[in-house]
Amino acid sequence: MPADLTSLSIDEIRARYVDGGKPVPTRLLTKLKRDPRQGIRKLYEVLKKRHDREREERLRIDAMLNFERLLWSSGVRHVAGVDEVGMGPLAGPVIAAAVVFSPGTEILGVDDSKRVDPERRRELAREIRERALGIGIGRAEVDEIDRLNIYQAGRLAMRRAIDALPMRPDHVLVDARSIPEFAGPQNPFHKGDGINFSIAAASIVAKTHRDALMEELEAAYPGYGFAHHKGYCTAEHQDAVRRLGPCAVHRMSFQFIRELCGEFSELFYALKRELACVAAAAELKGFEQTLETRWTELADSEQRKLRVMVTRRWKTV
Repeated sequence: MPADLTSLSIDEIRARYVDGGKPVPTRLLTKLKRDPRQGIRKLYEVLKKRHDREREERLRIDAMLNFERLLWSSGVRHVAGVDEVGMGPLAGPVIAAAVVFSPGTEILGVDDSKRVDPERRRELAREIRERALGIGIGRAEVDEIDRLNIYQAGRLAMRRAIDALPMRPDHVLVDARSIPEFAGPQNPFHKGDGINFSIAAASIVAKTHRDALMEELEAAYPGYGFAHHKGYCTAEHQDAVRRLGPCAVHRMSFQFIRELCGEFSELFYALKRELACVAAAAELKGFEQTLETRWTELADSEQRKLRVMVTRRWKTV
């Protein structure tokens, strides 16, 4: 940057720092703030906002990297962040990713994949893959989900992601749980994909990988809308299951699939319709009294489902 900012035209400043996206140093803002030209004053306002956003983002990333930097500074080189996606959908595999970065790596914008819009998520996934020392992908198939249960399937996918890394990690950071059969040190973080850099990066890689798989399943199983809802329990997906029945990638151990297919009792569906019409607390208390009188006529799975529905309904009346 020239010592005398007045030697730059407004167009040159805009091309360099607005259109060109060059980082906005504090000393540049100081010079812009003192410049009397009206056009420069407007540019100052634009660049000041961007500078503040960049500063906030850097502070956020610094906080997310706190644990990795402690490990790197103590000589631990291969720190793996691990996360899984696809625990909630009605269809498709669970996918996990493990990501190892070189000490000192930072990527602005990395966050819990659920907080990042799809286009930005794909951009970040490409950058993560370019800059990571190693990435491992693990998956648990639908038959394993049905056989083991979804929680154990998620742990299995994460273990496979670690096994797929090109190096053995010295330390593992994982979202919310421990990974079985990994003998090295590991730290679980509650909601780690939102507070830890490596776990967040793993969530982005896992999410984009699974989304791509679900788009492929759209071609193999047309009509279900997998490319759009990615197997989650949307109204579109529910309607498709009712019309077409479940396909080979639906998780048949999920009770909701059976419910959608009409396999629950007529009493269950009648009570469900009645509950949907409840609009006030007094009506809901009356529904609970009715439910109590019919309780023993319901299967265990139907009881559990209705109990959850009633609890949720109390939050809305």
